[in-house]
Amino acid sequence: MTATTDATRAGDHVAIIGGGFSGTLLAINLMRHDGPRATLIERRPAQMARGVAYSAAHEEHLLNVRAGNMSALPDDPGHFVRWLEGKALGDAKTFVSRRIYGAYLREMLDAAVAANPGRLALVEGAVVALARGAEGVTLTLDAGAAIAADVAVLAIGNLPPHTPPGLDPAVLPAGCYRADPWAGDITEGLGPDDTVVLIGTGLTAIDAALLLEAAGFGGRVVAISRRGLVPRPHADTPPQPGLRERPAGTLSRLVRHVRDRAATVGWRAAVDELRPITQMMWGAADAATRARFLRHLRPYWDVHRHRLAPAVAARVDALCTAGRLGFTAGKLVGASADGSGARLCWRPRGSDDRVETRVARIVNCTGPQGDLMRSDEPLLRDLLDQGLIRPDPLRIGLDVDAQSQVIGRDGIADPRLFCIGPMTRGGLWEVVAVPDIRQQNWTLARRLANAQWVGGEGL
Repeated sequence: MTATTDATRAGDHVAIIGGGFSGTLLAINLMRHDGPRATLIERRPAQMARGVAYSAAHEEHLLNVRAGNMSALPDDPGHFVRWLEGKALGDAKTFVSRRIYGAYLREMLDAAVAANPGRLALVEGAVVALARGAEGVTLTLDAGAAIAADVAVLAIGNLPPHTPPGLDPAVLPAGCYRADPWAGDITEGLGPDDTVVLIGTGLTAIDAALLLEAAGFGGRVVAISRRGLVPRPHADTPPQPGLRERPAGTLSRLVRHVRDRAATVGWRAAVDELRPITQMMWGAADAATRARFLRHLRPYWDVHRHRLAPAVAARVDALCTAGRLGFTAGKLVGASADGSGARLCWRPRGSDDRVETRVARIVNCTGPQGDLMRSDEPLLRDLLDQGLIRPDPLRIGLDVDAQSQVIGRDGIADPRLFCIGPMTRGGLWEVVAVPDIRQQNWTLARRLANAQWVGGEGL
């Protein structure tokens, strides 16, 4: 065992709940900062280090960011590209497979474990309860084991999508409705004359459409959402320096600013300019402004901000041209059983008419959600019942402070309980992409590495 400093005494222990990108990167950074020992807990062994995002069901699911911007380490921006080039898998401009990126993360994690014997442990299991004591926390796993730690970090990623309004899976034939769009079995039992409806038209729907095509499905796919917006493709445009000051004025003035800039530098650059100040803008906005953004502008922001790799966009265009994939705007009204399939009823946007379509399968592609009050995750229910966590004001994640400390029902931030990753979007908004999560991770790892646990609290 190596000698310890005051900041990394043998008793200091961080338990990280969730072994996807956020949790894995925190564990790696704790080791890099010579921080406390850590236990990384993941309930799905195949997803350790990879999470849902990077254990995609098919090789053709690509990152939607070029490799040059995908280093896991904020202090080493060329790290991923060097790894990629060393394996002859691409260069800085490549949109690589998400599976490849998952392999990169797993290799980093394995290297951190090997370089830190006794300091970084990997545990398979689901945390179902957490007890907060005077001197730390105790986690209970589904198999009954208990893990004691000084600090717990929730790195649970996104919550699964809610069942879309107007849809009751219980009244549909078995297998007709699929809640998991990344499951390899969404093509099971389909024939060449069948129609599949994807509820949602964003990146999740693109993933599902590509999975159906890769599995040889020859029927028709229809993606439907209230606005029918589809993610835009990346393009080879010169990088644009980011803004350093927040545009003054209201939300409507910000929209005008982006439109004016788009006329000069193009819409991609106009949106990318906001990246360095997006979190600052979100933090400066009041609750009413944030709510208006989510209600009116979020869908447009998402399709312009989170883009498709050019190769993916070309394949989507080809499927649409061939009549095998279509996107439409409308509202789901209901669905009823029709033999082994369903009769789907929906209302086109801007119309009072109703359209009925016979479909073989309905796939939920509405994307991840963050409403804690609708979650059935045992750990989250336990934490809510105890009052250790609460939803953020917009109910799109957990309420946290600027140091990623979880805020409880009493409004007090807990120095023993932290949250990182997409579930902190209520306070940060832009915390779903690698550049934002890696910075959040880096900051928290440094904080935990320098903490001294005295009298039951971190100082």
